[in-house]
Amino acid sequence: MLKKLQHVPAQLAPGQRPVLLVIVDTEGEFAWDQPFNRNAIGTTSIASQSLMHAGVFDKFGIIPTYMVDWPVATTPTAVATLRRLLDAGHCEIGAHLHPWVSPPYEEALSDFNSYGGNLPRELEYDKLRLLTETIADAFGRHPLAFKAGRYGLGPHTAESIASLGYEVDASVVPYSAFTEDGGPDFRAFDEHPFWFRAGRRELLELPVTTGYCGWLRSAGPALYELAQRNWARRLRLGGVLARSRALERVRLSPEVASGVEMQRLTSALLKDGCQVFSLTYHSPSMMPGHTPYVRSETDLERLIATVHDYCAWFRDSVGGEFMSLSQLRQALVAPR
Repeated sequence: MLKKLQHVPAQLAPGQRPVLLVIVDTEGEFAWDQPFNRNAIGTTSIASQSLMHAGVFDKFGIIPTYMVDWPVATTPTAVATLRRLLDAGHCEIGAHLHPWVSPPYEEALSDFNSYGGNLPRELEYDKLRLLTETIADAFGRHPLAFKAGRYGLGPHTAESIASLGYEVDASVVPYSAFTEDGGPDFRAFDEHPFWFRAGRRELLELPVTTGYCGWLRSAGPALYELAQRNWARRLRLGGVLARSRALERVRLSPEVASGVEMQRLTSALLKDGCQVFSLTYHSPSMMPGHTPYVRSETDLERLIATVHDYCAWFRDSVGGEFMSLSQLRQALVAPR
């Protein structure tokens, strides 16, 4: 997966309108600023997912994919909420591995081990297998899409998910590195989907839509790296570049970007030929107090409004359309 020489671009058919899909990291609730805790498995926010359906998804005919972790897949009330949406054709279900709350519990709790791909090959596989089987039992169908918790891909993840029947991975964050505490480095990746071989299977990689805006965007990766150096941080070079609109790195997520920023990113990527856009957020953000992004009812209302207004803009101004993840996989031209 991480060897770019093996990648084949995944493209829509000629004349196809730009496509937007939604992926929700659907997970238990835990304190993001505290050490990893195997007992932090609350799922009360799952009941609030209906707010985004009522305010946005049902209006635009959007079918999100809920990437489900172990606490969600093993909590009957959470499963029931998502199962109703699934059975009504209003969502799809994928898998989301958070190793510290996903059995077997053989590893020590640490930042390094919170990235599933850092675990020994057999342990990562066993966690993936148990999660996959549990989701299949809970929802009555096998999950075909996977997203690593904390984007924690490793050298054996692709082969493991391929052997378990997955067809899509959605873990890559372009132009980003999580190496400070042992995570993967995605700086060599861009925003375009691609096919790659894992074992005997051909899998689709659907990156989290991330990219650069501004008149310096062609030099974005190099300048962004420069802005991370100690002297540049002291001078707040990154902030200067962003405020002047010379260079911004934006992720297509209402948690970390405004609607205007997401529109600027989309417009810039469209000019470079991007066809597929993936909007993401975390399920606990649908209830105030569970993530750093939504602390109040006002924050929640802003989150929903941002998604609504962006989707309306994508449909009406961009001329785009919405697809589920499985629909997109079928629409992308498979390699020959």
